Amino acid sequence: MMASTSIRRERVGAHTVFRLSGDWTTNGLAVLEDEVGEVVDSAASATGSLTVDAAGIDALDSNGAWLLSQIVQAFEQHGAVVEWTGLNEHHQPLFEQIRRSRPIPQPPRQVTGILRVIEHCGEAVFLWAGNSLTFISFLGLTLVRLLRAVVQPRRVRFTSLVHHLERTGIDSLPIVAMLSFLIGVVLAYMGGEQLKRLGAETFTVNLVAVAVLREMGILITAIIIAGRSGSAFTAQIGTMKVNQEIDAMNTIGLDPVEVLALPRVLALMISLPILTFFADLMGLFGGAVIAVTVLDMNIPQFVRQLSEAVELNHFMVGMVKAPLFGFIIALVGCYEGLRVSASAESVGQQTTRSVVESIALVIALDTLFVVFFSIIGV
Repeated sequence: MMASTSIRRERVGAHTVFRLSGDWTTNGLAVLEDEVGEVVDSAASATGSLTVDAAGIDALDSNGAWLLSQIVQAFEQHGAVVEWTGLNEHHQPLFEQIRRSRPIPQPPRQVTGILRVIEHCGEAVFLWAGNSLTFISFLGLTLVRLLRAVVQPRRVRFTSLVHHLERTGIDSLPIVAMLSFLIGVVLAYMGGEQLKRLGAETFTVNLVAVAVLREMGILITAIIIAGRSGSAFTAQIGTMKVNQEIDAMNTIGLDPVEVLALPRVLALMISLPILTFFADLMGLFGGAVIAVTVLDMNIPQFVRQLSEAVELNHFMVGMVKAPLFGFIIALVGCYEGLRVSASAESVGQQTTRSVVESIALVIALDTLFVVFFSIIGV
């Protein structure tokens, strides 16, 4: 007759002995659930050596061997020295096989101080490098699709293109007009106040014209579009990814880059130069309002000074940057949308990343353009 299944604990000084007995098979382990849990929990406070006496075990199967290895592993993880005695030679091979098959969890590394900072910096660098390579791959794929669309215009989905032109271009006119007008007002007012002290308030027109045409017009427009249209691209494509519409497109043989990204990229490359031209006009209009109302200039004076201050290259510098900025904003928006995972939270995270990355890239590229045009004397 088998002994009752149990775990008895005996303690002699710093030495602990666990005496195991009974039926350690699936049928007999139900009564041990609480006892095994208490033994495993006590491993954290264990000190000294430990002996497991398995001489009383009458029967053992894989479930029982797994519980035994769990007990041993819990104590070994906390530095205890475990010694086995009395295990039946028929049970020994099964126990050893189960023990070898269990993964040995590694204790968490204790990283503090400057090492933690270095570790986080290293992880961030590797993550940035991986994301950069993926983005470059998507850039190359999109350029290939663009070149193919140039060679084969019938591949362009013109209905989708016109739709996005309306959403990114016409619908953006009010906010672009308002903010560009206010930028012109601020530039003229602040510049005029400073130049008036030098008796050179007439040159406020030069300041506003050059600043708006070369930098502020395209920058404020690109930032608005990045926050408005770039985020919308990410949210739209990300929602399709969550709803498995992208997977369905792949299943029926449609290319998501050609169907979703290409019309959006072309739409922004067309609409952003138009919006930039409109922003330049509104910025100059804002400067004219301040020149007339604050600086005591009349409209003919403003127009004459503007024609003397503005050269064609000032206007072209801003317009040349517009298609490239539109391409970057649309590219980042579509890229982050396609990276959305299967959760609504991911849509919000990638939308935020899209806006931040688009604005950062636009400003970085604008800086490179400033340096380049300065070097070539434009």
